[in-house]
Amino acid sequence: MSRNAKINSLLLLIVAALAVLPLALGLGDGKEEPFSGADGQAEAAINEIQPDYEPWFTPLYEPPSGEIESALFSLQAALGAGVLAYYFGLRRGRRQGEARAATAAPPAGTQAASPQAAPAPAASAPTASAPTAAASGGPGEQRGSGAPLP
Repeated sequence: MSRNAKINSLLLLIVAALAVLPLALGLGDGKEEPFSGADGQAEAAINEIQPDYEPWFTPLYEPPSGEIESALFSLQAALGAGVLAYYFGLRRGRRQGEARAATAAPPAGTQAASPQAAPAPAASAPTASAPTAAASGGPGEQRGSGAPLP
């Protein structure tokens, strides 16, 4: 088993333990809502300490039911997980691409013949369509015209 497989197995075991242990140990027994969220627990604690407490802010949107609130929370979690997965996948793809490019590139200072490279054309006589340095004239001539500049 590779090192990554061992790490992944250990992480999966830890996540499973975090999900099962609170239920197996009965940590929610004796409560009206055994596994309520931190917001509800904080509200209950504040009302216990100071019953006439007035909140500073009100929510911008109050869902009509707890099911809709749970659905919106799940949607938010799914979008966050998607963004994180995209980011980590993008980083991994770039790293793999750089590794492939590094293994495919020849070492610095050397030139490796690639199998797809075409051989260089043999030197041939200049043609009329491609003027050469000798045909372009000297310093006093305009390029391509063949006539001297005034």
